[in-house]
Amino acid sequence: MSSAIDYGKLMHGAMRGLIQKVLENVKQDGLPGEHHFFITFDTNHPDAELADWLRDRYPDEMTVVMQHWYDDLEVTDDGFSITLNFGESPEALKIPYDAIKTFVDPSVEFGLRFESQEEEDEEETDPPEDDPDGGLPTPEHRDAEVVSLDRFRK
Repeated sequence: MSSAIDYGKLMHGAMRGLIQKVLENVKQDGLPGEHHFFITFDTNHPDAELADWLRDRYPDEMTVVMQHWYDDLEVTDDGFSITLNFGESPEALKIPYDAIKTFVDPSVEFGLRFESQEEEDEEETDPPEDDPDGGLPTPEHRDAEVVSLDRFRK
């Protein structure tokens, strides 16, 4: 048993569950009103599936837009698959929830940002022995990240 509660991991699991629920609702009922999504994901994730030409064009990450035209949306416990149109060329994608970096619905100014495991590992260091706060975060230290949606506003 762990000696500490991993709130970050628990929060990421809850946020990915929220994305799954939203996508399940969209699969069943379609996108309501003006809702649409910008989803950025890691194209290097071992379970991400996309056309070779897309992986070549976006070797690290890619942002897809789910709005007016999408097809074949399938939602599972591990991720989702969808066909999107890239310049009159429909392409199937499989995106694991673990590969998602950001999920934004600009119509309601909602966004989620996930820290990668590498970023989390880089931030974790043992506190110095003479640290009077025992490694507690200082006011400048932020574990959570606020996502600015200004660029998505109309």
